[in-house]
Order: sequence, then structure tokens, then C-alpha cells
Amino acid sequence: MTAWATVAPAAELAGKAVAGGRPLADLVVAAQALDAAGRVKAPPAPAAMALDQKSREFVPHVLAVRSGTPVYFPNSDAIKHHVYSFSAAKRFEIKLYSGVPREPVLFDRPGIVALGCNIHDWMLGYVYVSDADYLTVTDAEGRWTLDLPDGRYRLSFWHPDALEQATEQVVSVPAAELTLTVELKARFPTGKPPASLQNQGYGDGF
Repeated sequence: MTAWATVAPAAELAGKAVAGGRPLADLVVAAQALDAAGRVKAPPAPAAMALDQKSREFVPHVLAVRSGTPVYFPNSDAIKHHVYSFSAAKRFEIKLYSGVPREPVLFDRPGIVALGCNIHDWMLGYVYVSDADYLTVTDAEGRWTLDLPDGRYRLSFWHPDALEQATEQVVSVPAAELTLTVELKARFPTGKPPASLQNQGYGDGF
């Protein structure tokens, strides 16, 4: 996987991630300001975010949030799901349900939270919780952008399927081009339904 970034005159840090010559989605890019001018103070009540369940998948596959962010887990499927995590950063369970749970889950500690469904064991998703000042995730085309004030930043990158997580790098904004190379695991779970089920209906009632 190769990721590179360029900075526009408006201090937009932008890049693209590629794996095996193809765009790589779900790469987390975190920027920690090293100068006071670029630091972001956490709001007293961060805006709630959502991680949906559609076609028996977690959507998005990877959600990046700052510490203290409440996250809702709507179920947009016509079947029930049972979301849980045993991760040290956040252990929780939302038992078999449809629609939108009344209360969000508060992600108050930095770390990687792996998600599963007790009903559909192939479902896998992640919540990346960080104290970094700026966070983003690459889209389906492998692209990402961050709007940053001028200054120095420590950049870190994370992907659930990386063989080894990338070394942090310090850059100055505005900056020249940045290049990062990461190898991916040979095999890894996708979180998607098995091929034999992707074109089938929901006949099990769950």
C-alpha cells in the first residue's frame, strides 16, 4: 500500500492510499498538532456520530472519532442485529434489535474497538478512538483530506488489515509531497457476507 499527500494553498492536506495498485478504503489518517496554533480543544459535548448496519455489514467498515464521542448504531436492515465488542478500549453490547437504539455508546477512551454481531458472525467493523486533533478516513477511491492551519503535525496511519502499522511522521503545513508505504496482510476478514449469501434474501428472520 502506498499513500501520498499534497497540500493546497488553502492548507488542505490531501492524499490517496493504494494497495496492490488499487485504491484502499478505510485507512485512518490522524494528525496531532505540535504547535499551539493547530491544536483543537475537545468540545464539552462532541457531536454524535453513527455507524450503520446495511446488507448485513457495518457501514462504514471503519469509523474514526475523537475520545468522548457518542456513537449510535442504527440498524437499517429488515432483520435484527446484536452488536457487541470485547475490546479493552470499550466493552459493550446492544442486544438483538431493529431500528435505532435510544441511547448511543460513548467512546471515552483512545484505542481500537472491534465490532461484531452475535447473529451474523462474519460481520466485522472498527471504531478508531483517538485524542488526535484531526482525524479522517480514506473513501472508496482511497482519497482523504484534512483542513489544517499552518504548522507542524505528527501524522499516524492505521488500517485494520495492515501487516505492520506505519511509522509516525512529522510534517510541516504547507508541505511538499508525502509518501508512505505499508504492506497488507495476505489474508484478512472483510466483514462482508459470504459470497453464497450476498444475493440471497433474509429468510432466517434475524
